[in-house]
Amino acid sequence: MNQSYGHPAKMANTNRLSFGAADGAQWRLEPQQRDLDANVIHLAAGSEIGEHEGPALDVLLHVFAGGGILHTEADDIELEPGDIIYLPAGSRRRFVAGTQGLAYFSVHQRKKTVGLMPTLRSQP
Repeated sequence: MNQSYGHPAKMANTNRLSFGAADGAQWRLEPQQRDLDANVIHLAAGSEIGEHEGPALDVLLHVFAGGGILHTEADDIELEPGDIIYLPAGSRRRFVAGTQGLAYFSVHQRKKTVGLMPTLRSQP
């Protein structure tokens, strides 16, 4: 991919990412001088991101492969490819991947601290 970040650049292609068995961030936006954070997150079938309070910023997700359930304090949201999900700042959430796993693109304002992802858990 183009490594010049002073102008528009192609950063990745989700159709060409190889997920394998690893859970978590498979791609991250890397330029140091930026206002956004973006990640591609993959969860294997049955894996989950345990319940947690989201960061103090809004997050937008685009599900592009697999599916699952997003458990929130208000209700459960079924996730499928093509869904665009808005997570308000500080909202409670828990992701559980379905039988095909779950892959989504996440974008939000850059955090001042390190580590947006909580601990991943596999289902027995």
